[in-house]
Amino acid sequence: MSKSVAFIGLGVMGSPMAGHLSKMGHAVTVYNRTTVKAEAWIAEHGGKMAPTPADAAKGSEIVFACVGNDDDLRSVTMSPEGVFAGMDAGSVFVDHTTASADVARELAAFGAEKGIGVLDAPVSGGQAGAEKGALTVMVGGEKAVFDQALPLMNVFARSVQLMGPAGAGQLTKMVNQICIAGLVQGLSEGIQFAEQAGLNPTAVIEVISKGAAQSWQMENRYKTMIAGEFDHGFAVDWMRKDLAICLEEARRNGAQLPVAALVDQFYADVQQMGGKRWDTSSLIARLKR
Repeated sequence: MSKSVAFIGLGVMGSPMAGHLSKMGHAVTVYNRTTVKAEAWIAEHGGKMAPTPADAAKGSEIVFACVGNDDDLRSVTMSPEGVFAGMDAGSVFVDHTTASADVARELAAFGAEKGIGVLDAPVSGGQAGAEKGALTVMVGGEKAVFDQALPLMNVFARSVQLMGPAGAGQLTKMVNQICIAGLVQGLSEGIQFAEQAGLNPTAVIEVISKGAAQSWQMENRYKTMIAGEFDHGFAVDWMRKDLAICLEEARRNGAQLPVAALVDQFYADVQQMGGKRWDTSSLIARLKR
């Protein structure tokens, strides 16, 4: 059944996610801080554009957001022109931003005071996953609210799972980023070792990817890593933002993240090399400089 929805944030992830909702027949109102992006989205997908997040949220049964960080999230939700100012009691706010567990709990408490259900629902799968409608969504919040939003999240996802109460989605995404950091560094070292040993790195990866070393990163990034092409996904700047969230949470909960901390510094080196907007597989460039 068609629903009235709003989508806040039309970046490389939000734009295709909102597009999938529109293609499925939902009435989508969008807001983006850079108006030209919202105009381009409307030109491609139809729907409506709103001047503020609050205006976008008015009359919407479910409001989605995918913005940059905690501060951006607070601005588009709890400010006088934020979505909570426009949402009705009984509606649902679903946040797909990768942010801290603290802000997820803050939003859930703020929404509860207004009778609005809130889910923290960060995603994994990158731009390609968003465009294909094949994202993985890890969700924190109440099950009744999750059940309301699930049919719409399924429009752009291949896997959606409720992980626990408010903040649990963000904590799960932290685990995801911790694992990716180690995997990409290991793959970078393996490729560079193969090259230094005089092996054909492509042939090496084709063999070992059929065994226990296989990973998504290996399957999807080894060719571009060997070619030195780093414009195929999640940017180094954003990965460092995510790892900072992971490391801060670890300081609170006592988890030990020696590899994640080290790889974070390796990404700092990549930034210094001019790779702020390179994708995360660019760790290999640091080894080859």
